Amino acid sequence: MRIKICGITTVEQGIAIARMGATDLGFICVPSSPRYLNLTKLQPLVAALGSEANTVGVFADFSVATIAHVVALTELNTVQLHGSESIEFCQELRAALPDTEIIKAWRVRNSSDLESIAAYSKVVDSLLLDAYHPDALGGTGQTLDWKQLSAFKPPIPWLLAGGLTADNIWTALSQLSPAGIDLSSGVEVSPGNKNLELVDRLFTNLRSRLG
Repeated sequence: MRIKICGITTVEQGIAIARMGATDLGFICVPSSPRYLNLTKLQPLVAALGSEANTVGVFADFSVATIAHVVALTELNTVQLHGSESIEFCQELRAALPDTEIIKAWRVRNSSDLESIAAYSKVVDSLLLDAYHPDALGGTGQTLDWKQLSAFKPPIPWLLAGGLTADNIWTALSQLSPAGIDLSSGVEVSPGNKNLELVDRLFTNLRSRLG
């Protein structure tokens, strides 16, 4: 299973989390986020952690040129789009970054949102479902209605996010079968400062169930 820990801000925590078992490390490129990393901080962080796990840059409503510029400078493996990017935008980004994985995230409010995000399946590599919050793009600690997602079976891999913790992860996975999970606030002391004990408990709980 793909396990992404998002909102990494230090090399030390990133290395520790990757060695515990994270397949992906996420970095927030959105200035309004409390976990934001500017390019000066992002570039050396990705360089230091790129050999430890897949590196994911999270963007929201940036231009194709800006995202491509950041990827060129940092060599991020994956771009996660967490804004209101259209299908046409994703097609343009794919043309600009043919060798970079693209994840389209969606903040789910109702079943019609699930229909909308499924339409992106032909233009991105993976999907991510997060909880909706009117004032924040993610990392809010709010969970999704997992029962509402039971019929969500897109033709490409998808990741579950939104309020996941070491304590509720198995409840979520007993109801759903995503290709991966994405955690941020559920394993934090404060925004951008991960609680390594919680991360360790997460992986312990996953191994006890998944083997």
